[in-house]
Amino acid sequence: MVTGHGVERSSQLLKGVLDMCLLAVISEQPSYGYEMVRKLSSRGLDLVSDGTIYPVLSRLQRGGLIDSYLEPSTEGPARKYYRVTEAGTSRLAEWTNEWRTMSDGVEAVLEGANDDGHS
Repeated sequence: MVTGHGVERSSQLLKGVLDMCLLAVISEQPSYGYEMVRKLSSRGLDLVSDGTIYPVLSRLQRGGLIDSYLEPSTEGPARKYYRVTEAGTSRLAEWTNEWRTMSDGVEAVLEGANDDGHS
């Protein structure tokens, strides 16, 4: 678990990629909020909570990247499910390419910082 300044740093890093991560999870299959939190947590993003994702889901929906629908639930009131739109699928592909390029660059920088200068 991340503590102290590490939580702060992880939280800031996550904010920059949460839109992309949520869009990726929803693109796998339509999901409701708590289900998305569980999926992200099971993949190592356990700083995400319901309170964190709903503003992002609203932003993604306003941007036309996802839409929502109600589905009856046997466990209580109907659940609001989110699904990716065509525009969302295209945007996810763009973000994925951008992320991979940036991630490769960051990895190269970190490897250089960890290199002791000897070949």
